[in-house]
Amino acid sequence: MRKRKIRIARNNVTLSFVPYSEIANLTSIDKIKKILDMALDNRIIIIQGRLTPNEEASLIQSTMVLVGKIKDFKGVEIAVISGTGEESGFFKRFKEGLAKALVGDQSALTVIGPASIVKEIKRDPKKIELLLNK
Repeated sequence: MRKRKIRIARNNVTLSFVPYSEIANLTSIDKIKKILDMALDNRIIIIQGRLTPNEEASLIQSTMVLVGKIKDFKGVEIAVISGTGEESGFFKRFKEGLAKALVGDQSALTVIGPASIVKEIKRDPKKIELLLNK
């Protein structure tokens, strides 16, 4: 699958959808580099799935290193919404756990955007609202 871009010409905001298959075989370092490159290009990234907690921590650490070193870069905003918030039976949880172990967590959606563009990300278990700076 190819990455899909949606351009909103009025404010030059670019949304980039990254399918799980595009990052599945990358190392953690390569995933973070890919995400940071896109954020530094002022893109809002929508990733099918989610990063591991260690990858999220590394992304935040890498971002903080860049703040102040790159002109107008203020960091990133991150939000994850997951479709597995409901209670389920043992067999269903077992199948979901096995699927995540084999192909990663594709039941989630991760939104990452540069803090210079994204004012705030509001989330609850079933939706994300992305507020942009003017």
